Amino acid sequence: MSVKLIAELCQNHNGDFARVKEMVDAAVEAGATHVKIQHIHVRNLTFRPQFEEGNEFNGKQMSIRRPFEPEYKRLKGLELSKSESKQFVDYVKFKGAVPMTTCFSRDSIQDLIDEGYDSVKVASYDCASYQLLRELAANFKEVIVSTGATFNNEVEKASAILKESGVDYSMLHCVTIYPTPLSEMHLAKMDWLKGFSKTIGFSDHSLVERDGVLASKAAIAAGAEVIERHFTILEKDETRDGPVSIKPHHMRELADFAILSKEEQSAEMEAALPNWKSVLQGDINRKLSDTELLNRDYYRGRFASPRIDGVHDSKYMIFNWEETAI
Repeated sequence: MSVKLIAELCQNHNGDFARVKEMVDAAVEAGATHVKIQHIHVRNLTFRPQFEEGNEFNGKQMSIRRPFEPEYKRLKGLELSKSESKQFVDYVKFKGAVPMTTCFSRDSIQDLIDEGYDSVKVASYDCASYQLLRELAANFKEVIVSTGATFNNEVEKASAILKESGVDYSMLHCVTIYPTPLSEMHLAKMDWLKGFSKTIGFSDHSLVERDGVLASKAAIAAGAEVIERHFTILEKDETRDGPVSIKPHHMRELADFAILSKEEQSAEMEAALPNWKSVLQGDINRKLSDTELLNRDYYRGRFASPRIDGVHDSKYMIFNWEETAI
């Protein structure tokens, strides 16, 4: 079984396109089959007052604190231009891998078509953005969907939409705790996903310094056909996602592990982590943790399509789940 290995560059390039190309070189040389960026533009960032200070009720946190202005300034410095995104597509293809991006807003779809993407990713918080799924399925050859922070009935409906569209799609198990402890991986959910997608996998947010690529290896040994890992060539403290981002030698470790037989994979895991099969357990019907629910509350709707250029108030934005025309 061949395994797709997605090197997720996220914003680990710090907005420097020369570094993007260096990361592509390193990822492909290390064995990545796909290299992905994130199509994030501040024009799509929504202002929602509940996140300016965060909310508590009876001592319980009800919403996280993520003020709009600092987030706008941070993301503005990380943007890649349309021209750079097009160059990324061409360069990744030249290097022999598949270029991907995460689509965070419906008004970005035409840009992605124009820039030459065939393969797109849907982040966990948009798994239930059914209108976004319909439009992506109608315009791209491959759609890969993370299912973290998503309720089971939402995964089922998302799968039905994608299946009906006829697009080549995959669903990835994911836990939206950053970083995710090995004890919270719940990889048993991958077996459940097999009922909704011919191709399943795992998007891994474990702490690299502590856990290396053990969770990703466990997922491969358990039958994952797609592995997504944040990837960097910088030090862990040089980018926001550094602590959960693997280096080139980790990607090579995964690529080498993926071609082993199941018996060899199991033996290697036993030697590295004798109780590794505990990572494969978990309740497929478990309730989302408070942390996951808080993250879902903020990130679902973080980006939307503006009705009026330059207006970020959520009242004037079209969210990815709305059927309103863009």
